[in-house]
Amino acid sequence: MANAERLAAIPEADIDPNGTFKYVLIRVHSTEKGDDASVDIVRGYAWAEYHADIYDRVAEELEKGGGLDCECVGGGRIKHDSSAKKIHVYGYSMGFGRANHSVSTEKLKARYPDYEVTWADEGY
Repeated sequence: MANAERLAAIPEADIDPNGTFKYVLIRVHSTEKGDDASVDIVRGYAWAEYHADIYDRVAEELEKGGGLDCECVGGGRIKHDSSAKKIHVYGYSMGFGRANHSVSTEKLKARYPDYEVTWADEGY
C-alpha cells in the first residue's frame, strides 16, 4: 500500500468512550522522498499515566510497517461524556506542550458529528 493510502486509512480521532483523560495530537508523515503528505491525528486514553505513553504506543504501531514517521505536536486533556454527547478539550502536556486544540476539536467533530465539542486553553 502506498504511503498516501496508508495515511488516508489512519482514523483521525480515537479516544476512550467516556471519562477524563490525557490526549496527544500527532502528525504522521510519509517518509517517501518527494512525498510531503501528512495527517494530524488525535489519540486519548485513560490508561496513560503520561502523554508520552500514548505517543510512544501509537507511534510504534504506525511506524513499524515503515514509510511513516510520527511527531507529537502537543497534548492536553479530554473530558468525554458520552451520555450527554459532549467532549471538552483543554489543558496541556508538560512534555509536549499545548496542542492546537482547535485542530483537535475539528478532528473530534468529524468523528462525533452529533456531539457538542468545545475547547479552552485554560486548565491542566
